[in-house]
Amino acid sequence: MWTSDLTAMMAEGIRDTLLMTLVSTVFGYILGLPMGIALAVTDQNGVKPNVWIYKILDVIANIVRSIPFLILLILVMPLTKLIVGKSYGSVATIVPLTIAAAPFIGRMIESSLKEVDQGVVEAAQSMGAGTFTIIWKVLLVEARTSILVGVTIAIGTILGYSAMAGVVGGGGLGDIAMRYGYYRYETLIMIVAVVLLVILVQIFQTLGMRLSVSLDRRKR
Repeated sequence: MWTSDLTAMMAEGIRDTLLMTLVSTVFGYILGLPMGIALAVTDQNGVKPNVWIYKILDVIANIVRSIPFLILLILVMPLTKLIVGKSYGSVATIVPLTIAAAPFIGRMIESSLKEVDQGVVEAAQSMGAGTFTIIWKVLLVEARTSILVGVTIAIGTILGYSAMAGVVGGGGLGDIAMRYGYYRYETLIMIVAVVLLVILVQIFQTLGMRLSVSLDRRKR
C-alpha cells in the first residue's frame, strides 16, 4: 500500500536529486567552461594555438571521461570526505559528480566554440580584437545556442550519474530505487523512482530546448 511516508520519501528523493544535479552542473561549468575555452583556443586551428596546453588538457579530459562513474565515485571518496566530511549522501555525491561532469562539459564547450564560423573570428581579428575580446564577444556569443543545448544534455547526463550513485548510498531517487525498491523487492517503489527520474529529465530537456530555440530566433 502507498502511504504518506512513501510520498514524503519520494519528495525528499526529488529534492536531493535536484540538489545534486543542479549544484554539480554549476560547479561542473565553473571548471569545465574554462577548460573548454582553453581547448578551443589552443587547438591548432584556434585563436591562439599552443600544442602543449592543448595536449595536457586533452589528456586530462580523456582520462577522467574514460573512468566509469561508479569507479570514479569510489576513487575520490578520500577527497570527498576531506571536502565535505563524509563520503556518502547527496551532498557528498556532488564532489564526484562535479569531477565527472567537468571534462564532459569542457568537451561540449570546445565543440560548440569550434562550430563558430571562422569568418566571424577572422573579421574580429582584422579589426584588432584581442584574444579575450574574441572569446567573450565573438565565440561565446555566436555559440550561445549550442552551449545552451549542451547545458541541457549535461543536466540529463549528471542526473543519470546521480541515480547511479544510489548503488553506494549516494542519496536521491537512485538511492531510494536501490535501497527500498531493489534490495527490499518493493517493485512499485523502484518503478515510481524510475518514472520520476524520467520525468525530471524530460522537464529539463523541454525547458532547455525551448530556451535555446528562443535564443536562436532572437539571434536571427
